[in-house]
Amino acid sequence: MKFATKAIHAGVEPDPTTGAIMTPIYQTSTYVQESPGKHKGYEYSRTHNPTRTALQKALAALENGQHGICYASGLAATDAVLKLFRPGDEIIATNDLYGGTYRIMKKIFEPFGLIFHFVDMSDPVAVEAVLSPATKMIWIETPTNPLLKIIDIEAITSLARSKNVLSVVDNTFASPYLQNPLDLGADIVMHSVTKYLGGHSDTVMGALVLNDDALAQQLAFIQNASGAVPGPQDCFLVLRGLKTLHIRMQRHCENAGKLAVWLQNQPKVGKVYYPGLPTHPGHALAARQMRGFGGMISFELKGDVYQEAVSVMENLHVFSLGESLGGVESLCTHPASMTHASIPKEERAKAGLKDTLIRLSVGIEDIDDLIADLQQAIG
Repeated sequence: MKFATKAIHAGVEPDPTTGAIMTPIYQTSTYVQESPGKHKGYEYSRTHNPTRTALQKALAALENGQHGICYASGLAATDAVLKLFRPGDEIIATNDLYGGTYRIMKKIFEPFGLIFHFVDMSDPVAVEAVLSPATKMIWIETPTNPLLKIIDIEAITSLARSKNVLSVVDNTFASPYLQNPLDLGADIVMHSVTKYLGGHSDTVMGALVLNDDALAQQLAFIQNASGAVPGPQDCFLVLRGLKTLHIRMQRHCENAGKLAVWLQNQPKVGKVYYPGLPTHPGHALAARQMRGFGGMISFELKGDVYQEAVSVMENLHVFSLGESLGGVESLCTHPASMTHASIPKEERAKAGLKDTLIRLSVGIEDIDDLIADLQQAIG
């Protein structure tokens, strides 16, 4: 089944009671049992809910996986993965990654004894250099947030397998429409479902997709035992969002590609970070492992003046200044003070994240309006 058909139909069946084509919102906490322990597969909605079950099946299908597990947020999904490990275990992560991922690793799990190494994964040799017998997981994010670096999933996951190390890919920026890390050797795919999968800036959710049965059981146990589960209304909203994922992503990519070229030709704009540009160092790799270059762009103004960057962001009208990404509307973010503020300034500097960097989540509006908005803001 092709992707567009899966996006609309995977995991979803007409309601057996009424024939409703849309999955019902099972807004219930508990389920009547015929006898103690004898029920229809559902006993308590923290453990299982039919609306969530449909969504989990749909997400698994879109990532070409066997198991989908949904959580209350992307960070709750990350939290579940990190709970697989024990004090003394070492984890390697990319040094350019979502600030919340860095925060949960350093501020929550490091005090419990996990050891983290943050390296530039655009060079697989850098990963191999910090591998040790204590390494238990490699955490990959590609394209990275916010510098849009491209990491070779096949190379890193092959290295992980050779050392019996778990590999996890945060696929949020790409979405399963553009990239399927399980097909490239990853053990687990993580999504902030809040972003492109939901697509309408109206819900918060996370998900993991994987093939290994035993590992899926562990993560489902953590999902239930820790209780960080999404409600049925949120699951319904994401099921609705998935049905247009393919056409939304097509427009996100189309608009971002045109906007990146336009930005690159502006006299006041310095560096433009977008893997679809031939000048991007990861362009060839992105073309090989992705089916498009995504809807995210980051850029810097010439002169590296912080207040000028702030002025641009304050003067945008079609682009809204706010956290998050992946909605149908265009957003502008200042990573250093917003999404990545939890990363110390010196660590941001090491990764190449400047205080003047502007990140754009390019929406599906008319491209002429987006260009005009940036034109008047940049001047």
